[in-house]
Amino acid sequence: MVQIILVYVALALALLFLIKKFFIKNKKKSSCSKDCDC
Repeated sequence: MVQIILVYVALALALLFLIKKFFIKNKKKSSCSKDCDC
């Protein structure tokens, strides 16, 4: 049970990190296209 909870917590943190990264990119470079990594 404990291992399952830890896995879910890790997945949630990873998703939050990716979402934050995505939103920060969009805010900073709104003029840049989504496919661009500039």
